Amino acid sequence: MAQKDASVNELTKSFENSNAVLLTEYRGLTVAQLKELRNNIRQDAEYAVVKNTLTKIAAKAAGFDTLDDDLKGPSAIAFVHGDFVTTAKALRDFAKANPLLVIKGGVFEGKALTPDEVNTYASLESREVLLAKAAGMMKATMGKAAATIDALREKLETAQAA
Repeated sequence: MAQKDASVNELTKSFENSNAVLLTEYRGLTVAQLKELRNNIRQDAEYAVVKNTLTKIAAKAAGFDTLDDDLKGPSAIAFVHGDFVTTAKALRDFAKANPLLVIKGGVFEGKALTPDEVNTYASLESREVLLAKAAGMMKATMGKAAATIDALREKLETAQAA
């Protein structure tokens, strides 16, 4: 009983320290494949095989009530502490290469996610790419503004010279 309480406390802390949670089914994956998956997401998330009953208790204690329906069968959770989109992408790519990994859903910003919604997030470009695109758009806009102002200046100079 004490060991179960310790497990629930540890899971509760993992839920509380995560900005998102992704729930998967790992039935049929080898230990080597699970190790590869953990290494793929290590920078942004912690991947743990969990017991459903203890996880339900810990999730409720941490305020993640929406996972109950998906906690059936062999379950593992990615507790995301970094970039959610990067973790979703890594899980999606791993699931494509290893069809035995099934993304069941998750929770992001307090909202329950279906597997399709997780895949939608995974298809977003990375934060760095989006920031680079935004900077490029701002640079182009400023360049156009500078060209317009320069054209006005030239027009005024031509008008004054005449």
